[in-house]
Amino acid sequence: MPKEIILPSLSAGMEDAVIANWLKAEGEAVKAGDTLAEVETDKATMEFEADTDGVLGKILTPAGERADVNAVIAVLLLDGEDASVLDGYTPGGAAPAKTVEAPVEAPKAEAAPVAKSSDKIAASPLARRIAAQKGVDLSGLSGSGPRGRIVRIDVERAAEAGVVAPVAAPVEAAAAPNLAGIGEYEEIPHTGMRRTIARRLLESKTTVPHFYLEADCDIEALMALRAQINEGREKADRISVNDFIVKAVANALAKVPAANAIWTDEAVLQLKSIDISVAVATDGGLITPVLRNADQKSLGTLSSEMKALAAKAREGRLKPDEYQGGGFSLSNLGMYGVKSFSAIINPPQSCILAVGAAEKRPVGRGDQIVLAPVMSVTLSVDHRTVDGAVGAQWLAAFKAGIENPMSLLV
Repeated sequence: MPKEIILPSLSAGMEDAVIANWLKAEGEAVKAGDTLAEVETDKATMEFEADTDGVLGKILTPAGERADVNAVIAVLLLDGEDASVLDGYTPGGAAPAKTVEAPVEAPKAEAAPVAKSSDKIAASPLARRIAAQKGVDLSGLSGSGPRGRIVRIDVERAAEAGVVAPVAAPVEAAAAPNLAGIGEYEEIPHTGMRRTIARRLLESKTTVPHFYLEADCDIEALMALRAQINEGREKADRISVNDFIVKAVANALAKVPAANAIWTDEAVLQLKSIDISVAVATDGGLITPVLRNADQKSLGTLSSEMKALAAKAREGRLKPDEYQGGGFSLSNLGMYGVKSFSAIINPPQSCILAVGAAEKRPVGRGDQIVLAPVMSVTLSVDHRTVDGAVGAQWLAAFKAGIENPMSLLV
């Protein structure tokens, strides 16, 4: 019997993915360990390997199309099998669908319990879309995905069997944007990463009670120390201002650990390790590789790790353990000349620091006022987890580290 090739979960929380490219063609021999396809998740493009020898008999999800986790995306012919065994094949070993001559009688409802909200049913986004299109009632289905999650194949099988949802009052759809008068445009389909960014940011701004704290940091001493450290170094090995900022964030979290926390409905999770997510801009969108145990590493080590992670992020080669997790985020737009901004918290984290550009501003030096490079920062805070006083203490600790950069070297 041919072997079904299942799309596995390649990262935590992965619900579906796009098959970016098939590296084997139908009819081509495959050995265990060969790369079958490139799979585009919401974070990176990953290689998917075969675990069995055989011949690629049939591709069910063509390149460019999306598939749910645990969906059958291809079929592998095993030793001694030929393409004839695929005649009438359907994923999961189900028999080909037959025409239903009589409607399936729906079971009579007894005194019904309170209906479960469809939002609470474990189903992938793709399964929900298909269910809405085909009129399938998700509440009556058993899922074949992880932990009973309903996936696309479950909905398609239900639609073939005639399991349809009861007629309900029409729900007003979200208003489509009015495109009248906008002129010519190019339609750019959403990538998995862009969809995930949109979903997570909307979730954050609508469910997380943000508040903001601002500070101005005099970085004259930092710039002088940086110049001294970089003297004689190759350009690729130089320490950046952002490296100092990462180290200052880590030291401040060590001094004010209450800011290194995550909100859950059951408890506040006080994190024991200081792992910092640093925003990196890529062609596909923003991704946040994580610097682990940042408080325990030297400025030079953090700089080297950040350069390597940023390069992998832009090439789409980050591994899941290099971008998942993190207890605090950092977003620096100073290199673009942005003076200041307020960043959106990256759930389930509680804080994100937004860093603007340094510019010459009047600064008090004893009894004198001089011009010095000043950098504006804004801390976005989840008020459920971190109170205003804790946020202020953390920001004061960060500012002290930035303005006394020698403290970051010890």
